[in-house]
Amino acid sequence: MLIKHETSFLPQCLQLRGTAAVGPLLMLASGFLFAVMDCLIKVSGTSFRIWDIAFYRFGCGMGILLLVFGRRRNPFRGHNHKFLMLRGVAGSLSFFAVVIAYRLIPISTALVLFYVFPAFAALFSALFFKEKVTKDLIWVVVTLGGVAVMLDSRLEGGLLGQVMSLVGAAFAGIAVAAVKKARATNGPVIIYLYFCLAGAVMSLVPFAAAPQLPASAYDWFIVGGIVATSLIAQLMMNQGFHYCGSFEGGLLLTSEVFFVACWGIIFLHEPVTWHFLAGATMILVSIVALNRGIFLAEN
Repeated sequence: MLIKHETSFLPQCLQLRGTAAVGPLLMLASGFLFAVMDCLIKVSGTSFRIWDIAFYRFGCGMGILLLVFGRRRNPFRGHNHKFLMLRGVAGSLSFFAVVIAYRLIPISTALVLFYVFPAFAALFSALFFKEKVTKDLIWVVVTLGGVAVMLDSRLEGGLLGQVMSLVGAAFAGIAVAAVKKARATNGPVIIYLYFCLAGAVMSLVPFAAAPQLPASAYDWFIVGGIVATSLIAQLMMNQGFHYCGSFEGGLLLTSEVFFVACWGIIFLHEPVTWHFLAGATMILVSIVALNRGIFLAEN
């Protein structure tokens, strides 16, 4: 079994348990890097297909993990493989759906719609694993209400992109529910490794049929940036949860929405309407409440 110490790749100064700021800083940095990855995917435009982006992210990510963590042991050795694969497949489908959404609608809208996934996670945990959601149901309703507010002004010309964002959120909810079970007997590295394995396998055939290789320095920058930011952000997030509780860590990770909104508004000149602001506020408030409920349950 791979244990949590496998993610201790950070400098010694960031591994001190007594430093209260380490966890929050790691979570904020992870949210920032995920936001950078989101924007790199958005600006990749027609240079790469969805399958190309997925294969580069998952295939290269898996290769780096095997190189770093697979030299002395079998990195695929773990427990509850059905949950590992469920997390991997669901997470990969979520990524594919969100990338499609990025190509069709403003990135800030796509990401805020995607962030209803805690509501789906609560529902799927209750349906599949018989976990009680009780008071959390009210925040599920608030979350879906926020989505309705946002869609009220976004139905024209962008319905497919909105639907794909919500499909991505639904699969992400399944992935989160599976992670909660897989983490009982597996470390964060092996969970992410199976995520990369599933994504690489699912994208391999369409990528190999007509591979779109980087053709310029700009293309290499996009590909390298996506691989580096996704891998580092994921491992920093895993390390951050070593220091943060569920509530604190989950709340800080929602900073990704803020960073992406800033990138979209400042650099991509995307519009800001009261529908977007009101819906985003409802969604983020419910996310905070859902994470707080998980935190109180665990403590």
